[in-house]
Amino acid sequence: MTSIGGAASSGMVDWNLAVATATRLVRPGPDVSRDEARAVVAVLRRHARSAEEHVRGFTNLGTPETHDTPLLVVDRPGWVRANVAGFRELLKPLLDKMQERRGTSPGNVVMGAVGGKVTGVELGMLLSFLASRVLGQYETFAPATRDLPAGANGGGRLLLVAPNIVHVERELDVEPHDFRLWVTLHEETHRTQFTAVPWLRDHLEGEIQAFLAETDVDPTTVLERVREAAQSLVGGRPEGEEGDEGRSLVEIVQTPAQREILGRLTAVMSLLEGHADYVMDGVGPEVVPSVAEIREKFQQRRAKGASRLDMALRKLLGLDAKLRQYRDGERFVRAVVDEVGMEGFNRVWTSPNTLPTKAEIGKPADWITRVHRKPEA
Repeated sequence: MTSIGGAASSGMVDWNLAVATATRLVRPGPDVSRDEARAVVAVLRRHARSAEEHVRGFTNLGTPETHDTPLLVVDRPGWVRANVAGFRELLKPLLDKMQERRGTSPGNVVMGAVGGKVTGVELGMLLSFLASRVLGQYETFAPATRDLPAGANGGGRLLLVAPNIVHVERELDVEPHDFRLWVTLHEETHRTQFTAVPWLRDHLEGEIQAFLAETDVDPTTVLERVREAAQSLVGGRPEGEEGDEGRSLVEIVQTPAQREILGRLTAVMSLLEGHADYVMDGVGPEVVPSVAEIREKFQQRRAKGASRLDMALRKLLGLDAKLRQYRDGERFVRAVVDEVGMEGFNRVWTSPNTLPTKAEIGKPADWITRVHRKPEA
Protein backbone atom coordinates (compact mmCIF):
# COMPACT_ATOMS: atom_id res chain seq x y z
CA MET A 1 0.00 0.00 0.00
CA THR A 2 1.32 3.41 -0.94
CA SER A 3 2.10 5.72 1.98
CA ILE A 4 -0.24 8.70 2.11
CA GLY A 5 1.05 10.74 4.94
CA GLY A 6 4.77 10.44 5.49
CA ALA A 7 5.74 12.39 8.60
CA ALA A 8 2.25 13.81 8.82
CA SER A 9 0.93 10.38 9.79
CA SER A 10 2.16 10.99 13.33
CA GLY A 11 0.30 14.30 13.60
CA MET A 12 -3.34 15.03 14.30
CA VAL A 13 -4.52 12.25 11.96
CA ASP A 14 -2.67 9.06 11.04
CA TRP A 15 -3.67 9.05 7.39
CA ASN A 16 -2.05 5.72 6.58
CA LEU A 17 -3.95 4.10 9.42
CA ALA A 18 -7.18 5.68 8.13
CA VAL A 19 -6.60 4.05 4.74
CA ALA A 20 -5.72 0.69 6.30
CA THR A 21 -8.76 0.75 8.58
CA ALA A 22 -11.20 1.74 5.84
CA THR A 23 -9.78 -0.85 3.44
CA ARG A 24 -10.11 -3.56 6.07
CA LEU A 25 -13.67 -2.64 7.09
CA VAL A 26 -15.27 -1.68 3.78
CA ARG A 27 -17.96 -4.07 2.64
CA PRO A 28 -17.16 -6.32 -0.29
CA GLY A 29 -18.71 -5.27 -3.56
CA PRO A 30 -21.32 -7.22 -5.54
CA ASP A 31 -20.45 -10.66 -6.77
CA VAL A 32 -18.97 -10.35 -10.26
CA SER A 33 -16.46 -12.46 -12.14
CA ARG A 34 -13.11 -11.08 -13.26
CA ASP A 35 -14.33 -10.91 -16.85
CA GLU A 36 -17.51 -9.12 -15.79
CA ALA A 37 -15.48 -6.61 -13.78
CA ARG A 38 -13.25 -5.87 -16.78
CA ALA A 39 -16.33 -5.41 -18.95
CA VAL A 40 -17.88 -2.95 -16.47
CA VAL A 41 -14.68 -0.89 -16.41
CA ALA A 42 -14.54 -0.82 -20.22
CA VAL A 43 -18.20 0.23 -20.48
CA LEU A 44 -17.80 3.02 -17.92
CA ARG A 45 -14.76 4.40 -19.74
CA ARG A 46 -16.66 4.31 -23.03
CA HIS A 47 -19.69 5.99 -21.47
CA ALA A 48 -17.50 8.69 -19.93
CA ARG A 49 -16.12 9.62 -23.36
CA SER A 50 -19.63 9.68 -24.80
CA ALA A 51 -21.00 11.65 -21.85
CA GLU A 52 -18.28 14.26 -22.25
CA GLU A 53 -19.48 15.03 -25.78
CA HIS A 54 -23.15 15.06 -24.76
CA VAL A 55 -22.52 17.40 -21.82
CA ARG A 56 -20.38 19.78 -23.85
CA GLY A 57 -22.99 19.94 -26.60
CA PHE A 58 -25.87 20.52 -24.18
CA THR A 59 -24.17 23.13 -21.99
CA ASN A 60 -21.99 24.92 -24.57
CA LEU A 61 -19.15 24.71 -22.06
CA GLY A 62 -15.56 23.71 -22.70
CA THR A 63 -13.66 22.11 -25.55
CA PRO A 64 -11.91 18.75 -25.91
CA GLU A 65 -8.66 20.50 -25.06
CA THR A 66 -9.92 21.72 -21.68
CA HIS A 67 -10.59 18.17 -20.43
CA ASP A 68 -7.11 17.67 -19.00
CA THR A 69 -8.12 15.69 -15.91
CA PRO A 70 -7.92 11.88 -15.82
CA LEU A 71 -10.79 9.45 -15.46
CA LEU A 72 -10.22 6.65 -12.93
CA VAL A 73 -12.58 3.70 -12.60
CA VAL A 74 -11.91 2.48 -9.06
CA ASP A 75 -13.08 -0.06 -6.51
CA ARG A 76 -14.04 0.86 -2.95
CA PRO A 77 -10.49 0.78 -1.51
CA GLY A 78 -9.35 2.87 -4.47
CA TRP A 79 -11.99 5.48 -3.64
CA VAL A 80 -10.75 5.53 -0.04
CA ARG A 81 -7.12 6.09 -1.06
CA ALA A 82 -8.05 8.87 -3.45
CA ASN A 83 -10.18 10.70 -0.88
CA VAL A 84 -7.64 10.40 1.92
CA ALA A 85 -5.07 12.02 -0.36
CA GLY A 86 -7.52 14.84 -1.10
CA PHE A 87 -8.53 15.30 2.54
CA ARG A 88 -4.92 15.49 3.65
CA GLU A 89 -4.16 18.17 1.07
CA LEU A 90 -7.23 20.28 1.83
CA LEU A 91 -7.12 19.98 5.64
CA LYS A 92 -3.37 20.48 6.08
CA PRO A 93 -3.60 24.18 7.10
CA LEU A 94 -6.25 23.44 9.72
CA LEU A 95 -4.44 20.42 11.14
CA ASP A 96 -1.15 22.33 11.27
CA LYS A 97 -2.93 25.06 13.23
CA MET A 98 -4.45 22.53 15.61
CA GLN A 99 -1.05 20.89 16.06
CA GLU A 100 0.49 24.23 17.01
CA ARG A 101 -2.21 24.83 19.61
CA ARG A 102 -1.59 21.44 21.12
CA GLY A 103 2.08 22.34 21.69
CA THR A 104 5.33 20.37 21.46
CA SER A 105 5.98 19.34 25.06
CA PRO A 106 6.91 15.63 25.43
CA GLY A 107 3.56 14.81 27.00
CA ASN A 108 1.63 16.54 24.25
CA VAL A 109 3.70 14.84 21.57
CA VAL A 110 2.95 11.41 23.05
CA MET A 111 -0.74 12.22 23.44
CA GLY A 112 -0.78 13.63 19.90
CA ALA A 113 0.67 10.44 18.46
CA VAL A 114 -1.90 8.34 20.29
CA GLY A 115 -4.71 10.72 19.34
CA GLY A 116 -3.60 10.68 15.70
CA LYS A 117 -3.88 6.91 15.59
CA VAL A 118 -7.28 6.93 17.29
CA THR A 119 -8.52 9.56 14.86
CA GLY A 120 -7.04 7.62 11.96
CA VAL A 121 -9.02 4.54 12.96
CA GLU A 122 -12.21 6.53 13.41
CA LEU A 123 -11.80 8.38 10.11
CA GLY A 124 -11.20 5.01 8.47
CA MET A 125 -14.50 3.76 9.89
CA LEU A 126 -16.34 6.71 8.39
CA LEU A 127 -14.66 6.27 5.02
CA SER A 128 -15.55 2.58 4.98
CA PHE A 129 -19.19 3.60 5.42
CA LEU A 130 -19.09 6.16 2.62
CA ALA A 131 -17.02 4.02 0.24
CA SER A 132 -19.93 1.68 -0.43
CA ARG A 133 -22.34 4.53 -1.23
CA VAL A 134 -20.60 6.92 -3.64
CA LEU A 135 -21.27 6.22 -7.33
CA GLY A 136 -18.93 8.82 -8.75
CA GLN A 137 -17.05 11.94 -7.76
CA TYR A 138 -15.07 14.74 -9.32
CA GLU A 139 -12.14 15.29 -6.97
CA THR A 140 -11.55 19.01 -7.32
CA PHE A 141 -8.49 19.30 -5.07
CA ALA A 142 -6.89 15.94 -5.74
CA PRO A 143 -3.08 15.88 -5.62
CA ALA A 144 -1.25 13.50 -7.92
CA THR A 145 0.30 10.46 -6.24
CA ARG A 146 2.29 7.55 -7.61
CA ASP A 147 -0.86 5.42 -8.00
CA LEU A 148 -3.43 8.18 -8.54
CA PRO A 149 -2.80 10.64 -11.39
CA ALA A 150 -4.40 14.08 -11.40
CA GLY A 151 -4.79 16.94 -13.84
CA ALA A 152 -1.69 18.88 -14.79
CA ASN A 153 -3.22 22.31 -14.15
CA GLY A 154 -4.04 22.34 -10.46
CA GLY A 155 -5.04 18.73 -9.92
CA GLY A 156 -8.45 17.17 -10.26
CA ARG A 157 -9.64 13.75 -11.38
CA LEU A 158 -12.93 12.02 -12.08
CA LEU A 159 -13.68 8.84 -10.12
CA LEU A 160 -16.30 6.26 -11.03
CA VAL A 161 -16.79 3.60 -8.33
CA ALA A 162 -17.58 0.51 -10.40
CA PRO A 163 -18.83 -1.89 -7.66
CA ASN A 164 -21.23 0.73 -6.29
CA ILE A 165 -22.69 1.45 -9.71
CA VAL A 166 -23.25 -2.27 -10.29
CA HIS A 167 -24.77 -2.66 -6.82
CA VAL A 168 -27.29 0.14 -7.33
CA GLU A 169 -28.29 -0.87 -10.84
CA ARG A 170 -29.04 -4.36 -9.52
CA GLU A 171 -30.89 -3.01 -6.50
CA LEU A 172 -33.07 -0.78 -8.69
CA ASP A 173 -33.47 -3.51 -11.33
CA VAL A 174 -32.74 -1.10 -14.20
CA GLU A 175 -31.03 -1.61 -17.55
CA PRO A 176 -27.26 -1.56 -16.80
CA HIS A 177 -26.18 0.17 -20.01
CA ASP A 178 -28.64 3.02 -19.45
CA PHE A 179 -27.92 3.42 -15.75
CA ARG A 180 -24.15 3.56 -16.26
CA LEU A 181 -24.48 6.25 -18.92
CA TRP A 182 -26.94 8.19 -16.75
CA VAL A 183 -24.46 8.22 -13.84
CA THR A 184 -21.55 9.29 -16.03
CA LEU A 185 -23.59 12.20 -17.42
CA HIS A 186 -23.87 13.65 -13.91
CA GLU A 187 -20.20 13.17 -13.05
CA GLU A 188 -18.94 14.38 -16.43
CA THR A 189 -20.93 17.57 -15.90
CA HIS A 190 -18.86 18.24 -12.79
CA ARG A 191 -15.65 17.65 -14.70
CA THR A 192 -16.86 20.04 -17.41
CA GLN A 193 -17.73 22.69 -14.84
CA PHE A 194 -14.23 22.79 -13.41
CA THR A 195 -12.26 22.28 -16.61
CA ALA A 196 -14.26 24.84 -18.61
CA VAL A 197 -14.28 27.47 -15.84
CA PRO A 198 -10.61 27.88 -14.85
CA TRP A 199 -11.19 30.24 -11.91
CA LEU A 200 -13.76 28.01 -10.20
CA ARG A 201 -11.33 25.65 -8.48
CA ASP A 202 -9.20 28.46 -7.01
CA HIS A 203 -12.30 30.31 -5.88
CA LEU A 204 -13.69 27.27 -4.07
CA GLU A 205 -10.34 26.47 -2.50
CA GLY A 206 -10.02 30.06 -1.29
CA GLU A 207 -13.46 29.92 0.33
CA ILE A 208 -12.74 26.58 2.01
CA GLN A 209 -9.37 27.73 3.32
CA ALA A 210 -10.98 30.92 4.64
CA PHE A 211 -13.55 28.76 6.40
CA LEU A 212 -10.85 26.57 7.93
CA ALA A 213 -8.74 29.57 8.91
CA GLU A 214 -11.65 30.87 10.98
CA THR A 215 -11.84 27.63 12.95
CA ASP A 216 -10.94 28.48 16.53
CA VAL A 217 -11.78 25.43 18.58
CA ASP A 218 -9.83 23.11 20.80
CA PRO A 219 -8.52 20.18 18.74
CA THR A 220 -10.36 17.69 20.90
CA THR A 221 -13.70 19.27 19.97
CA VAL A 222 -13.31 18.47 16.28
CA LEU A 223 -11.92 15.02 17.00
CA GLU A 224 -14.81 14.27 19.35
CA ARG A 225 -17.24 14.91 16.48
CA VAL A 226 -15.40 12.37 14.35
CA ARG A 227 -15.51 9.96 17.29
CA GLU A 228 -19.28 10.43 17.67
CA ALA A 229 -19.82 9.65 14.01
CA ALA A 230 -17.59 6.59 14.19
CA GLN A 231 -19.35 5.33 17.32
CA SER A 232 -22.65 5.51 15.46
CA LEU A 233 -21.28 2.90 13.09
CA VAL A 234 -20.85 0.38 15.89
CA GLY A 235 -23.90 1.31 17.92
CA GLY A 236 -21.97 3.42 20.41
CA ARG A 237 -24.67 6.07 20.66
CA PRO A 238 -27.69 5.16 22.80
CA GLU A 239 -30.97 4.64 20.98
CA GLY A 240 -32.77 7.93 20.43
CA GLU A 241 -29.86 10.10 21.53
CA GLU A 242 -29.13 12.66 18.85
CA GLY A 243 -26.51 14.84 20.53
CA ASP A 244 -26.11 18.56 19.72
CA GLU A 245 -29.67 18.57 18.38
CA GLY A 246 -28.61 16.47 15.43
CA ARG A 247 -26.31 19.10 13.99
CA SER A 248 -23.73 18.14 11.41
CA LEU A 249 -19.99 18.23 11.91
CA VAL A 250 -19.73 21.40 9.80
CA GLU A 251 -22.48 23.21 11.69
CA ILE A 252 -20.96 22.44 15.08
CA VAL A 253 -17.65 24.21 14.43
CA GLN A 254 -19.03 27.40 12.90
CA THR A 255 -18.15 30.92 14.00
CA PRO A 256 -20.16 33.93 12.73
CA ALA A 257 -17.55 34.51 10.02
CA GLN A 258 -17.74 30.84 9.05
CA ARG A 259 -21.51 31.05 8.71
CA GLU A 260 -21.11 33.75 6.07
CA ILE A 261 -18.52 31.70 4.19
CA LEU A 262 -20.62 28.55 4.50
CA GLY A 263 -23.59 30.41 3.02
CA ARG A 264 -21.53 31.23 -0.07
CA LEU A 265 -20.19 27.68 -0.28
CA THR A 266 -23.69 26.25 0.04
CA ALA A 267 -24.85 28.41 -2.85
CA VAL A 268 -21.97 27.30 -5.08
CA MET A 269 -22.43 23.63 -4.22
CA SER A 270 -26.18 23.90 -4.83
CA LEU A 271 -25.43 25.43 -8.23
CA LEU A 272 -22.93 22.72 -9.18
CA GLU A 273 -25.08 19.81 -8.03
CA GLY A 274 -28.28 21.25 -9.46
CA HIS A 275 -26.60 21.98 -12.77
CA ALA A 276 -25.36 18.38 -12.97
CA ASP A 277 -28.86 17.04 -12.27
CA TYR A 278 -30.37 19.41 -14.84
CA VAL A 279 -27.88 18.37 -17.50
CA MET A 280 -28.34 14.70 -16.67
CA ASP A 281 -32.09 15.01 -17.14
CA GLY A 282 -31.77 17.26 -20.19
CA VAL A 283 -29.45 14.94 -22.10
CA GLY A 284 -30.98 11.76 -20.74
CA PRO A 285 -34.14 11.43 -22.86
CA GLU A 286 -32.12 11.51 -26.09
CA VAL A 287 -29.41 9.02 -25.15
CA VAL A 288 -30.80 6.97 -22.24
CA PRO A 289 -33.97 5.17 -23.39
CA SER A 290 -35.11 4.18 -19.89
CA VAL A 291 -34.23 7.48 -18.20
CA ALA A 292 -37.75 8.04 -16.84
CA GLU A 293 -37.76 4.68 -15.06
CA ILE A 294 -34.24 5.20 -13.73
CA ARG A 295 -35.02 8.68 -12.45
CA GLU A 296 -38.21 7.55 -10.68
CA LYS A 297 -36.58 4.58 -8.99
CA PHE A 298 -33.49 6.55 -8.03
CA GLN A 299 -35.59 9.35 -6.49
CA GLN A 300 -37.57 6.78 -4.52
CA ARG A 301 -34.30 5.31 -3.26
CA ARG A 302 -33.11 8.78 -2.18
CA ALA A 303 -36.40 9.54 -0.47
CA LYS A 304 -36.58 6.26 1.44
CA GLY A 305 -32.99 6.38 2.59
CA ALA A 306 -31.72 3.28 4.29
CA SER A 307 -31.61 2.26 7.91
CA ARG A 308 -31.98 4.46 10.97
CA LEU A 309 -28.20 4.32 11.31
CA ASP A 310 -27.74 5.46 7.73
CA MET A 311 -30.07 8.41 8.28
CA ALA A 312 -28.32 9.41 11.53
CA LEU A 313 -24.93 9.38 9.83
CA ARG A 314 -26.24 11.38 6.90
CA LYS A 315 -27.38 14.06 9.33
CA LEU A 316 -24.15 14.03 11.34
CA LEU A 317 -21.98 14.24 8.23
CA GLY A 318 -24.18 16.85 6.57
CA LEU A 319 -25.19 14.52 3.71
CA ASP A 320 -28.85 15.44 4.10
CA ALA A 321 -27.85 18.99 3.15
CA LYS A 322 -26.30 17.62 -0.04
CA LEU A 323 -29.64 16.10 -1.04
CA ARG A 324 -31.30 19.50 -0.56
CA GLN A 325 -28.61 21.03 -2.76
CA TYR A 326 -29.62 18.74 -5.62
CA ARG A 327 -33.24 19.85 -5.36
CA ASP A 328 -32.72 23.57 -4.75
CA GLY A 329 -29.94 23.90 -7.30
CA GLU A 330 -31.83 22.05 -10.01
CA ARG A 331 -34.85 24.32 -9.52
CA PHE A 332 -32.59 27.39 -9.81
CA VAL A 333 -30.95 26.20 -13.02
CA ARG A 334 -34.24 25.19 -14.59
CA ALA A 335 -35.90 28.52 -13.76
CA VAL A 336 -32.98 30.56 -15.13
CA VAL A 337 -32.66 28.53 -18.36
CA ASP A 338 -36.42 28.75 -18.91
CA GLU A 339 -36.22 32.54 -18.57
CA VAL A 340 -32.97 33.51 -20.33
CA GLY A 341 -31.85 30.35 -22.15
CA MET A 342 -28.65 28.34 -21.76
CA GLU A 343 -26.45 31.17 -22.98
CA GLY A 344 -28.03 33.50 -20.45
CA PHE A 345 -27.59 30.94 -17.69
CA ASN A 346 -23.93 30.46 -18.59
CA ARG A 347 -23.23 34.01 -17.45
CA VAL A 348 -23.15 32.39 -14.02
CA TRP A 349 -19.64 31.17 -14.92
CA THR A 350 -18.29 34.65 -15.77
CA SER A 351 -16.67 35.39 -12.39
CA PRO A 352 -17.22 34.86 -8.65
CA ASN A 353 -19.42 37.97 -8.73
CA THR A 354 -21.93 36.29 -11.04
CA LEU A 355 -22.34 33.20 -8.88
CA PRO A 356 -25.75 33.10 -7.16
CA THR A 357 -26.01 33.89 -3.48
CA LYS A 358 -27.69 31.48 -1.10
CA ALA A 359 -30.81 33.68 -1.20
CA GLU A 360 -30.79 33.80 -5.00
CA ILE A 361 -30.71 30.00 -5.21
CA GLY A 362 -34.19 30.14 -3.68
CA LYS A 363 -35.21 33.19 -5.75
CA PRO A 364 -33.81 32.76 -9.28
CA ALA A 365 -35.59 35.90 -10.48
CA ASP A 366 -33.38 37.96 -8.17
CA TRP A 367 -30.24 36.52 -9.79
CA ILE A 368 -31.65 37.22 -13.25
CA THR A 369 -32.40 40.80 -12.25
CA ARG A 370 -28.92 41.34 -10.82
CA VAL A 371 -26.88 39.69 -13.57
CA HIS A 372 -29.05 40.49 -16.59
CA ARG A 373 -30.25 43.93 -15.59
CA LYS A 374 -30.14 46.43 -18.42
CA PRO A 375 -27.83 49.41 -18.02
CA GLU A 376 -29.64 52.66 -17.36
CA ALA A 377 -30.02 54.94 -20.35
